[in-house]
Amino acid sequence: MAFDALRRRLGAYRSLTGSAARGGLAAGLVCAAVLVAAPVSSAATGEEPEGIHKIQHVIVITQENRSFDTYFGTYPGANGIPAGVCVPRLAGECVKPYFNPEDTNYGGPHGTEASANDINGGMMNGFVRSAEEGFGCNETGGCESKCSVTQCGVDTMGYHDARDIPNYWKYAEEFVLQDSLFESVSSWSLPQHLWLVSGWSAKCALKNANPLQCAGTLSPERPAKGWSAPIETSPRKANYAWTDITYLLHKAGVSWGYFIHSGTEPDCQLNEAVSCRTKLLNVRTPGIWNPLPDFLDVKEDGQLKNIQPLKNFYADAKSATCALPNVSWIVPSQEVSEHPPGSIAKGQAYVTTLINAIGRSPCWGSTAIFLNWDDWGGFYDHVTPPVLDEYGLGMRVPGLVISPFAKKGFIDHQLLSQDNYLKFIEDVFLNGQRLNPATDGRPDARNVVREENPQLGSLVEDFNFSQSPRPPLFLSPRPAPGPASTPPG
Repeated sequence: MAFDALRRRLGAYRSLTGSAARGGLAAGLVCAAVLVAAPVSSAATGEEPEGIHKIQHVIVITQENRSFDTYFGTYPGANGIPAGVCVPRLAGECVKPYFNPEDTNYGGPHGTEASANDINGGMMNGFVRSAEEGFGCNETGGCESKCSVTQCGVDTMGYHDARDIPNYWKYAEEFVLQDSLFESVSSWSLPQHLWLVSGWSAKCALKNANPLQCAGTLSPERPAKGWSAPIETSPRKANYAWTDITYLLHKAGVSWGYFIHSGTEPDCQLNEAVSCRTKLLNVRTPGIWNPLPDFLDVKEDGQLKNIQPLKNFYADAKSATCALPNVSWIVPSQEVSEHPPGSIAKGQAYVTTLINAIGRSPCWGSTAIFLNWDDWGGFYDHVTPPVLDEYGLGMRVPGLVISPFAKKGFIDHQLLSQDNYLKFIEDVFLNGQRLNPATDGRPDARNVVREENPQLGSLVEDFNFSQSPRPPLFLSPRPAPGPASTPPG
């Protein structure tokens, strides 16, 4: 949507010019907007919470780079790998889905171009060729990269099951597995992580912190430390001036935390890269998995302190009275992320430890955990992503819902995207307030409000708020292998 057209649509904000725009948002602009209604706690009214409001802690655990089929493609009852699949290689033959017992995988390119190549007009057969080209392989079978010819490209067709991810399969068995959850954008980690906290990905004017001068894109500015896009000669600071969900949470008095497993993260110069150097990841380093430090509203609201090391999450969970924020995001370091070539076993152990800690916490009885993987990582999936708008949806990824109110052994076939997490947070804590520039009190130039898209289902369907709260499930971080699954078809 053009900037002038957006101004006309917003009406009340036509006068936003000059110094008021350059200053971010003037006080008068906020007063002109619809106010966010703060939630009324059941404790204050003396009433027991009902329905969705039995949830007072939403925890979004995001892992990295796995498609649904590579983790749950042979899970009983799920929309898994169909019979007869064989995806072509550059050399002419094709590769069938196969059980891959390797703890370390390679995957393939997973940027916007790779997404289009893998989907290949809806045939969903470009994965192997895309990965082979990414690793420098050719039609004669040679590869320039460090991985062998049998691994480059081919392991995009490998799948895992309870033999090597028994805890993930056990969570699906005991709680909710979503087999139609798609990443919000048809691209890679940076726009996806921006979307997870803000429902948009954009580029903004670097010298003018004006939310109305941002343009939606799948190629946003990269964080400054250690980054430089191909056309740049030196790193520069990203400016995420549009509105993210923390703005609404802060205004409504809803606590939040963004918890980081310190270590390293990939530092790809190109979003189509299959391998990358690494850079430092902690609360002080903006990055593809830690974008909130570069959001203007986080700084203006004095909320940078809410970006915390993961040890604080464990301490909050362990406290005698529930001290966890109402909303938590947890992001991994490379070591425990499952991002190729990261260890699957280490990632599963890390996630299991998180969920065990929540289960032991007094917070468990009012918690909803949404475990997801940010993008497909180049791995095969057979379901063509639906097109909702110019940004996506992206590839199908695994999604699990773990809660004392989650249905038992339920497979959710609704069309969902990671936008549903924002909608759920808004419905629980903000009385349905949306990241909508016409009503949220801080207008920006976004041309989509994905939470309001009628094609998306509702996460409420994954819960039974009438059931007695279920006890937590404690699993070993080092589990024994589970049984083999039935091969595809």
